[in-house]
Amino acid sequence: MEELRLEDHSEDEGDEENIERVGALGHVKVTKLILHYAIPAIISMVVNAVYNMVDQVLIGWSDIGMLGIGATTVTFPITTIMTALSLMLSVGCASNFNLSLGRKDKEKAGRVAGNAITLGVIIGLVLFSVALIFLKPMLVLFGTTDAIMPHAIEYTRIIVYGIPFGILSAIFSQLIRADGNPRYSMVCMLTGAIFNLIFDPIMLFVFNFGIQGIAFATSFGMFISAAMGALYFVKSFQSVRFVKEYFVPRFEYIKAIFSLGVASFFNQIAMTIVQIIMNNTLKTYGELSMYGGDVLIACVGSINKLSMFFFSFIIGLSQGCQPIIGFNYGARNYDRVRETVKKALSYAVVISSVMFLVYQLLPRQLLMFYGNNPESFFEFGSRYLRIFMFFTFLNCVQPITVGFLTSIGKGRRGLFISMTRQILFLIPLLLILPRSLGIEGILYAGPVSDFMAVIVAAALLVSEVKNMSRLQHEKTLEKTAVT
Repeated sequence: MEELRLEDHSEDEGDEENIERVGALGHVKVTKLILHYAIPAIISMVVNAVYNMVDQVLIGWSDIGMLGIGATTVTFPITTIMTALSLMLSVGCASNFNLSLGRKDKEKAGRVAGNAITLGVIIGLVLFSVALIFLKPMLVLFGTTDAIMPHAIEYTRIIVYGIPFGILSAIFSQLIRADGNPRYSMVCMLTGAIFNLIFDPIMLFVFNFGIQGIAFATSFGMFISAAMGALYFVKSFQSVRFVKEYFVPRFEYIKAIFSLGVASFFNQIAMTIVQIIMNNTLKTYGELSMYGGDVLIACVGSINKLSMFFFSFIIGLSQGCQPIIGFNYGARNYDRVRETVKKALSYAVVISSVMFLVYQLLPRQLLMFYGNNPESFFEFGSRYLRIFMFFTFLNCVQPITVGFLTSIGKGRRGLFISMTRQILFLIPLLLILPRSLGIEGILYAGPVSDFMAVIVAAALLVSEVKNMSRLQHEKTLEKTAVT
């Protein structure tokens, strides 16, 4: 990596060019770095959310309608499992990569990146094979009803072919961002998404390929994003020069990747478990209500995709800050780490508050994106957005905290925080409350679990920020003693 020539010009007009170089993470103004890294990361996450949402929107307006929406809903746990593995490898890899560069250990950075790519190929192929072989029993486990099952099988048989490419594109995206080129990382994701957006309606409405055409366009979009990431990795990567030996799996680097990626992994796995429990709960108690199980599964699935779209702004902000936090923590620039965390949290609260207002004031308008569904779809969906999603304005605290802890190498604490909402609070409430309250129990499980998870995350975040103040003071004393 070239030597940085910034000196004291962190606020000059030339900063934008210098940001492209990884060393600038330790010198350029934090606000400018956050904008530079977070905006492309946000766009990438929004694009990923669009991948998952556009299928349901188009299917909702087609002849397949609500049952097609239900099919993509019960299939979604496969996507979240893929996302969990992608995040474990990509976040674990990028966090170690940035920490290693901050400590000037390029060889470890290169070996971690190479091991992550090799693992991505292996894990992607294994997950693809398992999903294809155990397709029908897996869909039954995910809560598929008899009416939804045929559409779910048609969709899933094709979508699983995109799994290996989805995992690799996530790894390449994080590494490219860590290499100091967040714009190209964004372009990779955008290109695949644009293909998906163009060909989804063509497959559905022009060629009449139905839900299978939607699945093909989505899978091929993942392939395009992965191919562009691989091209950059082979021809344009700047921070490290890779050799074949770096791609040979070694336990110490696999362990390092898993240790910092495990929090993001378990957070997504917890989401998967929640989705499965939620689908089955909606199926069971929906049949006992005036709505019916098919309506509730399609409705909640639509809202979850919509929520992912809005929440991707928070996740993108958290991911965009990780290179800044990781590099500066490795370089012992603790004041810059604290400043990054505080600014990221303030931006996240503003975004989350806007999301909250939209959910509360425009629930029916949001649901209308999914087509002309029965009135029961809009009635239950509006209540779900207003009650289950009530603490949306506080939910940003958890992902910002998890991203921060992962970036500074405290993966276990990040893992604990990532488990609080889904595993410790939401799942027990989903299993207990509906037994006495029915559908109302499902609705109120959301805000109760959200509020408790925010309290836990905020307490640990404040503790770690105070600890960095102590570390900064110790660093100052060391410099004073030397001089």
